[in-house]
Amino acid sequence: MEQLTDLKAILHSKRANLYYLEYCRVMQKDGRVLYLTEAKKDYQYWNIPIANTTVILLGTGTSITQAAMRMLSQAGVLVGFCGGGGTPLIAATEVEWLTPQSEYRPTEYIQGWMSFWFDDVKRLVAAKQIQQSRIAFLKRVWSKDRDLMNEGFHCDDELIQSALNLTCEKIQHAVNVGKLLQLEAELTKRLYKIAATNTKISDFVRNRESTDLANDFLNHGNYLAYGLAATTLWVLGIPHGFAVLHGKTRRGALVFDVADLIKDSVVLPWAFICAKENATEQEFRQQCLQAFTDHKVLDFMFDVVKEIALKTDWDDLGQGDV
Repeated sequence: MEQLTDLKAILHSKRANLYYLEYCRVMQKDGRVLYLTEAKKDYQYWNIPIANTTVILLGTGTSITQAAMRMLSQAGVLVGFCGGGGTPLIAATEVEWLTPQSEYRPTEYIQGWMSFWFDDVKRLVAAKQIQQSRIAFLKRVWSKDRDLMNEGFHCDDELIQSALNLTCEKIQHAVNVGKLLQLEAELTKRLYKIAATNTKISDFVRNRESTDLANDFLNHGNYLAYGLAATTLWVLGIPHGFAVLHGKTRRGALVFDVADLIKDSVVLPWAFICAKENATEQEFRQQCLQAFTDHKVLDFMFDVVKEIALKTDWDDLGQGDV
């Protein structure tokens, strides 16, 4: 069997692959992890390059062997079970992640995170930093992605500029996390409206249970973002329950916080563009993953979380910083 030392070490932030699989069996064969699909009269095997993979999402009709899970764990690949198209079968907002077990996760990031997490004021500052970083990343992506700009998603647009600048200003003056979540929802709603107008999708309403293409693609893309966020937190050794935005009692809430960094900038516009073009689910997924790679979203997630965890001036904060 292929040992961990035989796997080419690739930093998680530089790995290229994120898989969503359905109607197949994942197994170990000859020292490799494969997924088996059933054709009309025979079976087909497809290799998964686990050393260059961050996340595997197992959708409808999938199974996985213990031997495959062992190799995926050795390579540091996160595995999640979900429903069709990346949307959970039962839970509406959560995927359960099977995280590789290792005693060699770094300690500096969880120690840094816990140094502020129990302080309400400092936790609010961290939440604001996530929200500001989210908007800054959107501006960066929408100002240089020519494909998005050709579809009307560019920061020179007066409506987009106004929405982003107003939200940034309000974030600075938010007095609690509830207000931040309200501002986040208001901005996303405005971006939905702008995206629907740009792509001429009339009467769009965000509904996670809906069956129209735009909503389906938003669900699917969001769960891809959750996979990257879960990977980021696992690699840095920060448990998913220590959220700063989405509720301290939800065990996976920090995954949602980190995923928010890139959902509006990448997933949202491509969900509407692909819906306008009547793309297939696979075409949308490939477009989403290509955008993740082009804009180095995993690197960005790592940078933001590490910056917050290693922040050194917490004790210098005054009330005016909140």
